[in-house]
Amino acid sequence: MLQFGTGRFLQAHVDLLVSQAAERGEALGGITVVQTTGQPASVARMQALARARGYEVIVRGLVDGMPLERHETCRSVHEALDARAQWPAVRERVRGPVRVIVSNTGDAGWLLDPTDGPHLLAARASAAISFPAKLLVLLHDRWRAQPGSELTLLPCELVSRNGERLREIVMLLAREWSLGPAFVGWMREHLVWANSLVDRIVSQALDPVGAVAEPYALWAVEMQPRLQLPCRHASIVLTDDLAPFERRKLYLLNLAHTMLAQQWMTDRHPADMTVLQAMQTPALRDAIEAVWEEEVLPVFDAVGDGAGARAYLVELRDRLLNPFLAHALADIALNHAQKKARRIEPIIELARTLPPALAQPRLRAAVSAH
Repeated sequence: MLQFGTGRFLQAHVDLLVSQAAERGEALGGITVVQTTGQPASVARMQALARARGYEVIVRGLVDGMPLERHETCRSVHEALDARAQWPAVRERVRGPVRVIVSNTGDAGWLLDPTDGPHLLAARASAAISFPAKLLVLLHDRWRAQPGSELTLLPCELVSRNGERLREIVMLLAREWSLGPAFVGWMREHLVWANSLVDRIVSQALDPVGAVAEPYALWAVEMQPRLQLPCRHASIVLTDDLAPFERRKLYLLNLAHTMLAQQWMTDRHPADMTVLQAMQTPALRDAIEAVWEEEVLPVFDAVGDGAGARAYLVELRDRLLNPFLAHALADIALNHAQKKARRIEPIIELARTLPPALAQPRLRAAVSAH
């Protein structure tokens, strides 16, 4: 498995699930992670992962109302490579037995860079700037080395229909680079671009590597022929319809996080305020409950998923009130404009198409706020 991204979420979710499955002999194999940024914390994390000694994940939360704390050692990461300094090694790995590519590249991770171009196919030591261009180079290498091979791509970015969307971007880039119909056909016929949805609150990074996470974990993957999963795990759910899972997480959990961050900034609450503290502050709690009840749940009712949304919300309140997670609103507020565009604007647009009409004044005010 080749993984783009080394952040705390992947460490405590995808990598931990694979590690747990490997202990039962139910994983494809180890993970090579690829670091793509040069931030000091990221470099230190990559160097720690490269030692392949395992790292700690602390799981804390409430399960059926009872406190739980579990310390686990994640051992699934066998290798860590820096794309800027070790790009030839990354290219070599994809020519080998890699069967799954996972990514979680952040809110701006799929933006293209105008300096990327087909010259990168021959530039052995120079990596592209954007993730889609890096991926295109690697897929072209795979096609040339193993033209009959299959590969599953499992993006974990919070983008609706993320597998299909990533395929569109990479296919468009391949045509712009004039890479030919044979290669484009291989990408269409031999690759599985899986739509998936990840759901777990990972609130804190450990130094230099490791994380603190809640007990709840979900990785929902839409079924399709030839799909390969990195492992078998109770938290991985195969489904014919990913849309209900996406809507619940995006418009209940993620929207709540972004609305709390918006109110935190607007009202100038303490800089170190956490989600738990916000949920224990009556003005903030009442505001988010009103958003759920008056501006979000009616949309779920209109699409026929009101019962499912309300059941998710019961569990979600416990997750947001988890006394063991220090989930800082300052962290949630990073890339705030992009998050509003993904988490709030779509439900406003959806509400416009569904009867009865909803005013959604709080959501609209959040979108327009600077």
